[in-house]
Amino acid sequence: MSESRETILTRVRTALADRPAPSLIPREYDLSRTHPDLVGLAAERIADYRAEVWEVPEAQLADEIDTRLAKREVTTMIGPPGLPTPWQTPAVRWLQDEPSLELDALDDADGVLTTCAVVIAETGTIVLDGGTGQGRRALSLLPDYHLCVVRTDQIVATVPEALRRLDPGRPITLISGPSATSDIELDRVEGVHGPRTLHVLVTRPS
Repeated sequence: MSESRETILTRVRTALADRPAPSLIPREYDLSRTHPDLVGLAAERIADYRAEVWEVPEAQLADEIDTRLAKREVTTMIGPPGLPTPWQTPAVRWLQDEPSLELDALDDADGVLTTCAVVIAETGTIVLDGGTGQGRRALSLLPDYHLCVVRTDQIVATVPEALRRLDPGRPITLISGPSATSDIELDRVEGVHGPRTLHVLVTRPS
């Protein structure tokens, strides 16, 4: 430690020597909340960010994925490691990110299909942590289209509830709608730092 730094710290300690010890800051905010329709709240808040959301029975999930991709007329999709095989409709070409694809391949693909780690209903935020069916962070940032499957048991109400489910050592990506920014005149531009389009399929495990 430099002499000047030690001199300053000594003066601070001396000045505070006769002050009472600071009291602890209360942390009594809500850690969780109940909502009459948590799934509906999550869908509403996600849609507020200009994403499109559909609730789909688990038995119809593969067919709904096929429908969404057909309507966008995509030809190439990226599948992260661990993505369920039945979801990978034969109507499009699937690029498997194992081993990792080159960045040009990610950029050229029409989109990516992923699962998620948790969803925060009150903020409409989808959280990815690189787990099974999610893949590395680049997969949800470079393709222009992101189709995400969310199970209802992955939806929580608050940020603290979501954090309790996450491992802080994993790469966390927070997604609130498609990528968007605006210039000084507040003209909105989408797809600058991530997907231009976000579609979410919410399904209830059977």
